[in-house]
Amino acid sequence: MDSFKPFLCIVTLINAFAFILMGIDKYKSKHNLWRISEKTLFTVSILGGAAGVLIGMYFFRHKTKHISFIWGIPIILILQVAAVYYILT
Repeated sequence: MDSFKPFLCIVTLINAFAFILMGIDKYKSKHNLWRISEKTLFTVSILGGAAGVLIGMYFFRHKTKHISFIWGIPIILILQVAAVYYILT
């Protein structure tokens, strides 16, 4: 289980980063500033930050009406959880 700790730390950091990105993008949206692209948000999700983006979506009430986010982020998260489960068993 000790070999799992670095992985857990990396995933936690990526998800914290993804959550913060959602908050920053919401702030920029409300203040008509340059935005973080959806491509960037999906890339961070695919790289392991899907949980952070999903939590950020509902915490900040941001991107919750975009079909690509409503379906895409949970699907990415399910695939990531399934991959981790497969690797660990």
